[in-house]
Amino acid sequence: MQVIRPVPHFASLNAGYRLRAQDKRKRGAMSIGFIGLGAMGAGIVPRLMAAGHTVTGWNRSRAKAEPLIKAGMRFADSPRAVAAASDIVFSIVTDAAAVRETALGADGIIAGLKPPGIYVDMSTIAPDVSRAIAAEFAAKGLTMLDAPISGSPVTLAQGNASVMVGGDKAAFDRVEPVLRAIGPKVTHIGASGLAVQMKISVNLLLMVEVIAFGEAVALAEKGGVKRETAVDAILKSVAASPVLGYRGPFILEGKMPEVPLADVTLQQKDMLLALEQGRKLGSPVPLAAAANEMMNACRGLGIDHHDFVTAHAVYRRLGGQQ
Repeated sequence: MQVIRPVPHFASLNAGYRLRAQDKRKRGAMSIGFIGLGAMGAGIVPRLMAAGHTVTGWNRSRAKAEPLIKAGMRFADSPRAVAAASDIVFSIVTDAAAVRETALGADGIIAGLKPPGIYVDMSTIAPDVSRAIAAEFAAKGLTMLDAPISGSPVTLAQGNASVMVGGDKAAFDRVEPVLRAIGPKVTHIGASGLAVQMKISVNLLLMVEVIAFGEAVALAEKGGVKRETAVDAILKSVAASPVLGYRGPFILEGKMPEVPLADVTLQQKDMLLALEQGRKLGSPVPLAAAANEMMNACRGLGIDHHDFVTAHAVYRRLGGQQ
């Protein structure tokens, strides 16, 4: 098996996590399962361990789990095995198909979780799909909450991520202390599916904001303002926001990260959810539609592997700047 060195973040924090976990284990510690150890999962699990919880994880690629295993996470061979060892099971995976498979498959969470265990899905998927999966759990006497996280690996590491939760209020009350180990802003939105409904709306706003930022900078550049100056001015203005604060500088020369926080394809997945919700509910979303077209343009130009703030480059090309 390939040996993977812990990334510096884990290497520097392992000892601290273990010491704090020992201190807190006696105070409300739980057995937590976590499915999906990508960028967000890999940031969430250490926070849960730091709060004193025992975490058992699973990921389709074990290699991604190695730094977490070295930090103290246990690893199981299936979502079912994770659930069997846990009081609460979290998942954060790419799309609805992945949620269905990890939750309802033959070796899924539903096959291993026992009452009064709770399944908490943090993925961003269609509300109707989330409610349908929750109904399958209810039919087995189990509880599922939709609890999408709003933030990025950056905001998560800063301790500024927020979690919106939909589903049974009593179950929410039980998991709330665990969720606060992930981020300080935890809100019960309402019934099943309403948290993902709210998350889609939040992501619509975020994407339109970031696309508009690129449009504004390109316009300023076309008028003679240096890009660095334009970005600095916006981030010091009333239009500044947390997402622009950490994402805006990516458009400066040489600053686009090799590993995107959210590439065009991933972000467009959420925008398509917003467009579909607009269609189903009869609620106009013209700004979402325009932002989505900029994502199409990014893919057409072959720059969709970058963070979606790369839409700024599309505006420059359309304006004859490159």
